[in-house]
Amino acid sequence: MIRRFLRAHGELSFLFALGALAQVELWLDSEWSENRYELAPIALVMTALLLLRLRAPLLTLLLELAALELATAVNTVPTNDPMGVILPVAVALYSTGAHTRGRVFAIGSLVVLVAIVRAMVQDGSSLNVSGFLFFGFFIGAPFVGGAVIRIRRERERLLVSERDEKARTAVAEERARIARELHDVVAHGVSVIVLQARGGRRVLDEDLAEAREAFDSIEATGKQALAEMRRLLGLLRADDAELALAPQPTLAELDRLVAQIREAGLPVEVQVEGEPIELPPGVDLSAYRIVQEALTNALRHAGPACAHVRVRYGADELELEITDDGPGSANGSGSENGAGGHGLVGMRERVAVYGGELSAGSRAEGGYALQARLPLR
Repeated sequence: MIRRFLRAHGELSFLFALGALAQVELWLDSEWSENRYELAPIALVMTALLLLRLRAPLLTLLLELAALELATAVNTVPTNDPMGVILPVAVALYSTGAHTRGRVFAIGSLVVLVAIVRAMVQDGSSLNVSGFLFFGFFIGAPFVGGAVIRIRRERERLLVSERDEKARTAVAEERARIARELHDVVAHGVSVIVLQARGGRRVLDEDLAEAREAFDSIEATGKQALAEMRRLLGLLRADDAELALAPQPTLAELDRLVAQIREAGLPVEVQVEGEPIELPPGVDLSAYRIVQEALTNALRHAGPACAHVRVRYGADELELEITDDGPGSANGSGSENGAGGHGLVGMRERVAVYGGELSAGSRAEGGYALQARLPLR
């Protein structure tokens, strides 16, 4: 609620508070009793001029400096000016540094330098290096502070933009890779359909039972190929002209994958729950890739550790859980456990294709855990 109010009315609230403080100072402080009738309207105008500070910061600064000269001229207190006419100038100095760049910023810098020299001359006793440093700090600090904050914000926006662009690129590349793999699945399914149709036609007049089996196989394979084709059309990009046709691994090759990881130095335990069933080709491939990516990340970043892989076959879904007990950490930015910057992004994309869920993060007892759920229907 407060944040929403400040976002909508923060500027007006700030200026109202600044103007109110100026009026309180001038009307309640006896020091300004001789000049309050002249200074109070000037302070009110200087506060109102700040309404232009975001749209025309340099013009605002020039007008504020001119108003300050007028306030100094009518002020009979020789020692200082009221804070009610000094603070608007400080805000204008900050705004000029924070909201200008290029040629306008250079002109603003020159105006600040002139204001410093003007203050030294006006003081009379500060025409020396110490006076320049003194007025340079009090006049130049808001201007320089605004410039520093502007540069920092611009850099942060650039970093956020680069990060988002890298994330979009990673997602696009991963989707293209998944599309190529799905293409292989579809191509294999179509090839099976063609071969089964050819065999069924040859035995149609001789062995009806064998022909019926061939047609049943065509129906099942066609349904799978059609489902994968739908996903493929949602992922495939125009620049994916060259598609690899190499056969893709499945969970049936999990033992070979685990053996490779063990040989590389990471002890791995595998636990299979439920009765293994024939999975849709795309789901089978994605499950293998998720386990492969998670174990590879554990090998690279978990340090001295052991990994555990649990595969649970359910009636309607396949669950995967890969954990390790190493000291590797997660940064929560899409590259948990050091997933090469984009490993987790790729796994999320694979799971999202099938409407599943994926979670990953550090475990309370130490180590890292990744859980994935892939629907089978």
